[in-house]
Amino acid sequence: MIIYFSGTGNSLAVGRKISAALNDKIIPLVEAVNQDLSSEQTIGLVYPSYDFNVPPAVRMLLPKLNINKEAYVFIVIACGAQAGNSIWTIRRVLREKGINLAYSNKIRVPDNSAIVFSRNPNDQVWKFERFAPRLEKIIDDLKNKKRALHYNSWSFMGWIMGQPKLEKKLIGSFRPASNQEKCIGCGICTKVCPMNNISLSETKKAVVGDNCTACLSCLHFCPQQAIEVGGKETIKNRQYHHPQVQVKEMMLR
Repeated sequence: MIIYFSGTGNSLAVGRKISAALNDKIIPLVEAVNQDLSSEQTIGLVYPSYDFNVPPAVRMLLPKLNINKEAYVFIVIACGAQAGNSIWTIRRVLREKGINLAYSNKIRVPDNSAIVFSRNPNDQVWKFERFAPRLEKIIDDLKNKKRALHYNSWSFMGWIMGQPKLEKKLIGSFRPASNQEKCIGCGICTKVCPMNNISLSETKKAVVGDNCTACLSCLHFCPQQAIEVGGKETIKNRQYHHPQVQVKEMMLR
């Protein structure tokens, strides 16, 4: 079973390639927590890194998974550059459940958060071709159930970023808001939000709640550029999603 968490489809696309190669099923993390996975002999976790660490949603939901302690468990991080403590943290969480991590690695993909810094994530699509051989090597390792922990070392920067007060501040700085004048009430943001954190008001306008994990799925998939961060206008040609993933595939409800 391949379990993924994805804001713009990068981790979903990576997970799909792995699941196809292993001839295994793939499921979003928010659904996996409600399933009995104790009979699965292989469990793969594919997710991004946020601020040199694990997305808060992944860290919160992972302990709820019912995983066979004898399963071959692996992690693949889909990240813009640095994995930070993304693997180290989850390995610790798994250990607390009595589960040993067998394999870990990372693959570089366009950085979803680049748009927050007035950069265009679409300028990073060159990563797909450059790192394709690396992904094939990772897949080959997984086919052979190789045991190797890459990018598993503790990161000081990841530790700093993961301090509760700072993490809360960082998540807050990336927290999106709905521009009520632009919002047309289509409801796409409510369906792609993995935290079920966005709803429509009585006037059919998007309202963002407090349970945000900063995946920016709502921002990137909004057809009206009505979801903004820090009051900055969202520019259409800077919105990003994996080219092989469509919005309907990101809808969790």
